[in-house]
Amino acid sequence: MEDINRSDLKAILHSKRANIYYLEKCRVMQKDGRIVYLTDGKKESLYWNIPIANTTVIMLGTGTSITQAAMRLLAAAGVLVGFCGGGGTPLFAGTEIEWLMPQSEYRPTEYVQGWLSFWFDSEKRLKLAKAFQRKRCQFLEIVWAKDSELQSYGFFCDDTDIEHALAAYKKKIEAAPNVTKLLTAEAEFTKKLYKYAAQRTSDESSFTRDHDGTDDANCFLNHGNYLAYGLAACTLWVLGIPHGFAVMHGKTRRGALVFDVADLVKDTLVLPWAFICAVDGRAEQDFRQMCLQKFAEHKALDFMFDEVKKGSRLFCDSDGI
Repeated sequence: MEDINRSDLKAILHSKRANIYYLEKCRVMQKDGRIVYLTDGKKESLYWNIPIANTTVIMLGTGTSITQAAMRLLAAAGVLVGFCGGGGTPLFAGTEIEWLMPQSEYRPTEYVQGWLSFWFDSEKRLKLAKAFQRKRCQFLEIVWAKDSELQSYGFFCDDTDIEHALAAYKKKIEAAPNVTKLLTAEAEFTKKLYKYAAQRTSDESSFTRDHDGTDDANCFLNHGNYLAYGLAACTLWVLGIPHGFAVMHGKTRRGALVFDVADLVKDTLVLPWAFICAVDGRAEQDFRQMCLQKFAEHKALDFMFDEVKKGSRLFCDSDGI
């Protein structure tokens, strides 16, 4: 293991890596210089390889364990490891996912320094929060306009309901005098998207978002959102920006900046497919695979990296947006 060339493990940039793993009922370990997970079969135990150089996040669900040697190699490859409840979501209400950040190297300082240069100014935080929300709307318009699979289920960015929702939200973004008003406008916008998705996928147009709900749509939303949180956490770790320096979500809430960054893609990619997979009666594994496919297809991780980098440089280059 000592002979492994650590630089080879990082040949693929994090923004270009393809894999997120969610594992249950297995043991993750290092074997012959590789990371594998061991599952117990009826007659024999089976080893499955994890290509860590092309992996951003590993989520460990119920019934899992991991060895120190495995963590050491994962840290060398810059892979984030998360402990979570069954299906990728917390076991108990209020319990948040825990991310173990690799600490085996120094990370760039320019991005966190750029972030901190404006973060203590509430007006500048608000300006960047608004910029993130504009990009969130733009990403939805671009993706929904070209995703033929979404369109086959009736999701179109030029539908009257969506156009009106986007137009109203964009006006409220510009008019919001503080983050509280911006959060309220965001909640109203997302509620409209829930209603639109429910109308497109079932006869029931009424839908209530319940994080503890047991229906498929709510469960899939929880699951898909945590996948997006994994991408956001990976982005922030690679760029060296701590999660506490949020621009929109509460400054005292653990992981707040992760939620800010994940919001860039959640409505566009997770929300519609949660409803589609729920009405189609798909299994949780199928939904997870669809989310990962869409993250890769629409380059969600690249998008997150680009926007966080722009945000960290924004006030170094100019005084406003």
